[in-house]
Amino acid sequence: MPVVLGYWRQRAYGQSIRLMLEHTGTDYKEEVYVAGGPPDFSKDCWRSIKDNFGLDFPNLPYYIDGDLKMTHSMAIMRHLGRKNNLYGVTEEEQIRQDMLEQQVSDFRDAYYELTYFAKDFEKEKPEYLKELPKELQRFSSFLGEKPWFVSEKMTYCDFLMYEHLDQHRVLEPSCLNGFKNLQDFMDRFEALPKIAAYLKSDRFFVHPICNRRAKFSNEPDYVYKPPT
Repeated sequence: MPVVLGYWRQRAYGQSIRLMLEHTGTDYKEEVYVAGGPPDFSKDCWRSIKDNFGLDFPNLPYYIDGDLKMTHSMAIMRHLGRKNNLYGVTEEEQIRQDMLEQQVSDFRDAYYELTYFAKDFEKEKPEYLKELPKELQRFSSFLGEKPWFVSEKMTYCDFLMYEHLDQHRVLEPSCLNGFKNLQDFMDRFEALPKIAAYLKSDRFFVHPICNRRAKFSNEPDYVYKPPT
């Protein structure tokens, strides 16, 4: 039986999980939810059924593998990391991945603060991009000359890092210019055979990153089909 990933029809918090499932060759299916349109952007398609899955903390994304039922993106990614040897081994590696995970979460939240809550997105975007190189420099220094962010081997943090750097490339394609090791990391990640195949497949989408309420890369008009 395939595992089940439930999430909105958007990249946001779910895409790093999709990338891990693809890279590990996991047999999975998606249960896709689509928020309503303006003015209320209703999430009733999820809220009306969220208590039907036996989840301890009903939320999206959710991950179901037989009797195992999980929610919250980072908990799911850590589980997949441990399950697929994509997790720090030594204490030093685990400290690095813990710090990086939290830093990427802050990086992600700042992006969504702009794309969802900016009062004037086009006016505030240049100021955000002006400050972005400072954050990218921290990631570049942390990566250094290693092939992957935590150690010489991949961890779940590389999937998290790739996705949120790529979301920034969608916002500003030139944002990684001047950070060669970050560009090399992105190229290295995209060259992984199963990732390369996924990025070329019809399962991958660049947009939407965010839902319909957002000011940038929001959802087009998909027809909602309840999970079967």
